[in-house]
Amino acid sequence: MTNSDTYKTIKSLSCGIYKEKGSKFLAEAYPVSDETEIKSIIDAVRKEHHAARHHCYAYMLGTGEMLWRVSDAGEPSGTAGRPILGQIKSFGLTNVLIIVSRYFGGTLLGVSGLINAYKSAAASSLNNAEIIEQIIHESYEITYPYSAMNEVMKILKNENVLQSDHSFDMTCRIRISFRLSARERILNRLSGIEGLKYRLLSVN
Repeated sequence: MTNSDTYKTIKSLSCGIYKEKGSKFLAEAYPVSDETEIKSIIDAVRKEHHAARHHCYAYMLGTGEMLWRVSDAGEPSGTAGRPILGQIKSFGLTNVLIIVSRYFGGTLLGVSGLINAYKSAAASSLNNAEIIEQIIHESYEITYPYSAMNEVMKILKNENVLQSDHSFDMTCRIRISFRLSARERILNRLSGIEGLKYRLLSVN
């Protein structure tokens, strides 16, 4: 993390490869946003590299309390998933999935050899990636009486708040979005309007 409301991830799919004693380790790094998406990517890679003996992976999601998972996919415990995750952490990234497909070359590499191979393959995919910085936004739904319309709109305009899903009636409803670092200031201003209520919808 570079500051309170940004994070680093990769822009698009990036690939890498590592070879050791006849075995090939093909690494694919994907930008991801949720676990449902991750499952479908893993399934697709297994089909694409159906001849590979192992499909080991690790991913990191989120910007606050990080969600992460690792899989050794049949390799000795701790030799694949954790070294892959270690590279995601080393590069300071989140919202990233790395899958390493191993084509066995006939020679056993041993525990230290496997750790190095999966680590090196993962690092190769990230070294080839375009790393970007993203801003964390929060989205809220606000409701307020129609009589407060001008007051609300003035604040939203002054703060350059993004607006969508407007519903104007006796009780008005708007979806708003702004960067995380502006939350306290904007919500404090809106809270000063009589009858206005807000609820958090998402953080992304």
